[in-house]
Amino acid sequence: MNVIDTEIPEVKIIEPKVFGDSRGYFFESWSDKRYKESGIDCNWLQDNESRSRYGVLRGLHYQAAPYTQAKLVRVIKGAVLDVAVDIRKGSPTFGKHVAVELTEDNKRQLFVPRGFAHGFVVLSEDVIFAYKCDNLYAPTHERGLAFNDPALGIDWKVDLKEFLLSEKDTKNPLLKDAELFDYNTKDYLK
Repeated sequence: MNVIDTEIPEVKIIEPKVFGDSRGYFFESWSDKRYKESGIDCNWLQDNESRSRYGVLRGLHYQAAPYTQAKLVRVIKGAVLDVAVDIRKGSPTFGKHVAVELTEDNKRQLFVPRGFAHGFVVLSEDVIFAYKCDNLYAPTHERGLAFNDPALGIDWKVDLKEFLLSEKDTKNPLLKDAELFDYNTKDYLK
């Protein structure tokens, strides 16, 4: 597997080694040993899967301490633009984001560490999206960040008129008003 560093050092793009022939393909979507050797050392507790259609935007989501989550995300079918935003106040990359296209063809994964808001928009007709979490879902600690905050400058690659959002995601606060993590105290860690 190939691990690609991004502009935010903690966020990683993973390209698994895919073995293909006339029968189809095979790849390891997770190997504890290989990922730990690459610096991704998480005890995954939950796997999630969603199906969405073109224009669905989910995010930007995160959970407050002590239920913060790291995620390892990938696409099984279709294509998304996947985004991780650093919301660790005091971090050298605070407010910056990484955006990467994840598709069924490129098989890329994105590692989103704790202390980051995460979201994606569907670029294909539909998508099956899967991800691992290193902490359980805690609805009382669920938080969000406005996907269209001008301070973030995210180009979602979809016309605003075509977005399909949950009611909850239309009400998320701007970065300046959001509940954030403190980079110096590391309150986003266990």
